[in-house]
Amino acid sequence: MTQRTSPQPGPATDYSPAQIRDIVRSLLDGEALPPIVQAGHPVLRQMAAPYDGQLEDSELDGLIAMMREVMHAAPGVGLAAPQLGIPLQIAVLEDQYEIDPASAAARSREPLAFMAVINPQYQPAGSDVETFYEGCLSVSGYQAVVSRHRTVELNCIDRDGRSLRQLYSGWQARIVQHETDHLHGTLYLDCAEIRSLTTNAEYAARWAQPDPGQARRALGFLPD
Repeated sequence: MTQRTSPQPGPATDYSPAQIRDIVRSLLDGEALPPIVQAGHPVLRQMAAPYDGQLEDSELDGLIAMMREVMHAAPGVGLAAPQLGIPLQIAVLEDQYEIDPASAAARSREPLAFMAVINPQYQPAGSDVETFYEGCLSVSGYQAVVSRHRTVELNCIDRDGRSLRQLYSGWQARIVQHETDHLHGTLYLDCAEIRSLTTNAEYAARWAQPDPGQARRALGFLPD
């Protein structure tokens, strides 16, 4: 059975609270949406700072709104603050896209209402894993197969400072894991079957089936 292994987190960010606040304020003052940071930028490989009030309430609200707008424009189903160059443990998640019923069923993909999570952590709930292609807005143009826990328990703080504990399964659990990993300096490629790596164009042309079985046989990853 495929095992899900978790890579080691990156080193803690060396940004001071004042530096983090200055970055956020600079982005909020910009006239255009900020670009999404790409792989190779150190902020994506560092443990983001836990959020403990580094921002004014209005700045936090503005940051969350901006992150949601960037996520929609990309488009994507999640965005972590480090993907905008901000080393804070904040992420936004939302999945309202329509996909074909066969893929939705195979991936247990159901709509996920918008949520902002602060200082999230997850734990597997059970031993089942699921293996599918996924991509990342910070690794533009590529996708790869990743085995992830089918069900996880998310622990986080919401925008109003309330502690939340919730179970997520299927594709929702995949989004939770992907975005939380970002906050720990982990990219999906750290967990991926590298032989499955494909450009978006090749994925669309060859491997967009509901599950990665054909790709597994042709590209030689996860052998029987």
